[in-house]
Amino acid sequence: MIVAVTGATGFVGQMLLDEAAGEGVEVRALTRKDQPGRDKVEWVRGDLADSAALARLVGNAEAVIHVAGVVNAPDAAEFEAANVTGTLQVIEAALAAQVPRIVFVSSLAAREPELSAYGASKARAERIVAASGLDWTIVRPPAIYGPRDREMFELFRAAKWGVVPMPPNGASSIIHVADLARLLLALLPGGEDVTGQVFEPDDGTPGGWSHRELAEAIGQAMGRKVRVPNLSEGALNRLAGLDRLFRREKAKLTPDRVGYMVHPDWVCSPEKAVPPTRWSPQVPAQQGLAATASWYREQGWL
Repeated sequence: MIVAVTGATGFVGQMLLDEAAGEGVEVRALTRKDQPGRDKVEWVRGDLADSAALARLVGNAEAVIHVAGVVNAPDAAEFEAANVTGTLQVIEAALAAQVPRIVFVSSLAAREPELSAYGASKARAERIVAASGLDWTIVRPPAIYGPRDREMFELFRAAKWGVVPMPPNGASSIIHVADLARLLLALLPGGEDVTGQVFEPDDGTPGGWSHRELAEAIGQAMGRKVRVPNLSEGALNRLAGLDRLFRREKAKLTPDRVGYMVHPDWVCSPEKAVPPTRWSPQVPAQQGLAATASWYREQGWL
């Protein structure tokens, strides 16, 4: 089997390549710049706007795992270009090459498209995938953590200093990146139990994690007892302005992100769980969080 992968150089994509190599899966991966050689990976130079590169990517592939997307952007137009138009380009290339199957990595934010431009773009991309005529499965991960992650890393860095500010009271699910990567590979064969389905995978914690529980678990992984102040939407927006002022386009806390951070329910739906005969999470949260903290330390991030 040859699997075409977009977003292979990112956080999730790199773990996906690791897991694919371990399972002996041949991967053809899209990249914007030259990459070091990897076992069982053929790199294709290009991006989602490059139709010729996409044709090379998907040629003779048996499936596409579409991971690429933008989480942070300065405006709705950039989300649209990356997450919507980019997905449409991948679909058109797959149809032209007669690739039968696509696994699309969306986001829980797509459940509430009115809350953020990011969520709205992912919801539109989902509709494109569902209307494509391909054999499709959509995966909506919750908050993803693990080695190489720069998003939840902000919480680990805050825990180092003993204070982890969180949004108003609410709850969310989480998933370790290795579990997510294993799931994407487990969905490749298709079948009646996964075709045309939207899944919301998590770490197996019933009801997810309250904001306080998650902050305290990250503190424990860092070896710190942390305070967890709850910040209002107004306070978060003011912090987003400061983040933009100091980090500019590299800001992690944006007004768009605040829009969905303050929503109280980002817990994965049990009705959209992956069939247990197909996949189940293997990384317990405390173990995964501790290993992630260790990785950050080893890499000099903390």
